[in-house]
Amino acid sequence: MKGRSLVETIMGAVVILVAGTFLAYAYDSANLRPVEGYELKARFSSIDGLSTGADVRIGGVKIGTVTDRAIDFETYEVVVSMSVTPEIRLPIDTFAEVTGEGLIGNKYIKLDPGHDETKLAPGGEITRTKGVVSIEELLGKAIFLLSED
Repeated sequence: MKGRSLVETIMGAVVILVAGTFLAYAYDSANLRPVEGYELKARFSSIDGLSTGADVRIGGVKIGTVTDRAIDFETYEVVVSMSVTPEIRLPIDTFAEVTGEGLIGNKYIKLDPGHDETKLAPGGEITRTKGVVSIEELLGKAIFLLSED
């Protein structure tokens, strides 16, 4: 009986070790760690579903992380702060858009770098932006268009 208990304990430890290794690999592969870099800001009319910690991507590749969201009480726009990897120096005519991974996927900021020679300085602001369009809004417009006939 004592030998069986020892074998079960060893097998349990092996299972826990394998599970821990798998979780560490999955975390590393998912690239969930926040990006440490320089800060940029962007203003949007709407960011429905965009959370702190969301990705900032160029061409589908994560290059940054959303670090903060706040309301500008004078313009009532949403000011999003993001950290961008230092290797990426964005032109001042970069376009930022809040988009999602499919219909119900997570929201992220998609950046489309421009062609200007002047680069955004750390702490700078992306001025060309487009907020998120909600599914409900799109469905409402589609239903309205279909009912006009």
